[in-house]
Amino acid sequence: MSEPTHALKGAQRSFSPIWIVPIVALLIGAWMLYDNISKLGPSITLIVDNADGIEAGKTLIKTRNVEVGKVEKVSLSNDLKNAVLVARMSPQAKEMLNKDTQFWVVKPRIGREGVSGLGTVLSGAYIQLLPGNSEEDQDEFKVLDQPPVAPPDAPGLRINLTSQVGNAITTGDPVTYQGYTVGRVEDSRFDPEQRKMHHRLYIRSPYEVLVTNTTRFWTASGLDISLDSQGFNVKVGSLESLVGGGITFGVPNNAPMGRQAQEDANFVLFNDENSAQEGHYDEYLEYVLLVDDTVRGLSDNAPVEYRGVRVGTVISVPWNFSAPQPDSLSRFAIPVLIRIEPQRFYEEEQEEVDLTLWSERLDKMFSHGMRASLKAGNLLTGALFVDLDFYKDAVPFQRMKFAKVPVFPTTSGGFAQIQQKVSNLLDKLNKLEVEPILSSLDKTLASTQQTMEKVNSIAASVDKLLADPAVGQLPDNINNTMSQLRDTLQGFSPDSEGYSELTQTLSRLEKLMRDMQPVIRTLSDQPNALIFNKKLPEDPQPRAKK
Repeated sequence: MSEPTHALKGAQRSFSPIWIVPIVALLIGAWMLYDNISKLGPSITLIVDNADGIEAGKTLIKTRNVEVGKVEKVSLSNDLKNAVLVARMSPQAKEMLNKDTQFWVVKPRIGREGVSGLGTVLSGAYIQLLPGNSEEDQDEFKVLDQPPVAPPDAPGLRINLTSQVGNAITTGDPVTYQGYTVGRVEDSRFDPEQRKMHHRLYIRSPYEVLVTNTTRFWTASGLDISLDSQGFNVKVGSLESLVGGGITFGVPNNAPMGRQAQEDANFVLFNDENSAQEGHYDEYLEYVLLVDDTVRGLSDNAPVEYRGVRVGTVISVPWNFSAPQPDSLSRFAIPVLIRIEPQRFYEEEQEEVDLTLWSERLDKMFSHGMRASLKAGNLLTGALFVDLDFYKDAVPFQRMKFAKVPVFPTTSGGFAQIQQKVSNLLDKLNKLEVEPILSSLDKTLASTQQTMEKVNSIAASVDKLLADPAVGQLPDNINNTMSQLRDTLQGFSPDSEGYSELTQTLSRLEKLMRDMQPVIRTLSDQPNALIFNKKLPEDPQPRAKK
């Protein structure tokens, strides 16, 4: 019985009270570790193009200027194109992290709206968090290059614009309405497959009512200078648009206001206000002009007009230049692609256009003499446009196609006609015999010179005659003679006696002359009739036939 008792006492002595301390310390450490881990927030990954100003363990993540996380690690991505930031967020930031959450780096910036982020000069850059409202969780985010224009849940309207490459629109550019800023460009990206620019605009409340389904957007350059047939025109926008450009919008002239645009509506961004006023027409008829004249001064987007009313647009000058020419042409012509846009004649852009009916209508017009010609739109710049009109003496048109596109009949333009008339006039002048004309002109000049010499001689004689003192006395003699003549004529007035006697004497003299006529005629035929009798005329003798 002694051995088991001894063994039990040995086993009880093997558990020393000293082990209580490390056990308690282990439990406290485990509890502290659990408490620390339970208070840690989620870990997220941030992708940034450049980690300039960001340091691991120092760069904070803030929202509303309250710290909600810290960057723990900074490294490069596997493809070495981006910087990868691993950040530990606080537990309260867990609900802020979703698909709509946005991050950007706050640092000193100089932009159109002034200087921002000066407080980070001493404290260093930090990352700003903008909470999102999406229900889809996310732990990897792309850090924005610029601060967002507005929160995703900000009241207002967001729309999409599509434009051709070349519009210098960037994120943050202003969106103005009649010079007043009503929104901003949230995003701009280039689609290499479609070769188009896509812009997303934010119109803040309450100005979203200004955007309707008939609204058109165009680029605002700040300074717009134009020289056209109406004169010299200069438009100056706001200082912000003058420095960096922007986008402006409005409803075209004589167009209805339309209905308010919906969220994520799509619009086209035009290059300028004139293009926006003209609009975008997706229903059109394409024709080819085979121009015999020069196309210098005719450019893309030039108007196609009918008696001053725009009906289409020039698309390409020249177009498909290497395509074979029709056999009916006598010489090589310059192909120009144009579009006839019937939608210009409809008040509502949504109205359906029957292109087949318009094509048949144009064919009838061709048979009645409608032709296209190039005319000068501005004499200063030499810009040309396509003019459509009816010509009575137009050559009958035969339908043809160029590169599978119908041909629009053409005629020579105004300058070409003037040039042809001048050329014909020069040809006629070249055919004139100039030598005989010049010889006759020399003779005429010689005769004129002789005449001028005689005139000079007569003028010298007159000067000499006037210099004679006797000539100076002529006026006095003439005056005396005229006085005597006046006195004499006063005695022969119709009421005077001398006038009556003179009239009677003239009557008797007239009668005497009538009586003397036979005697004078006889003396004329026979002067000795006063001495000898008058000879009678001999009888006429008939003549024998030869």
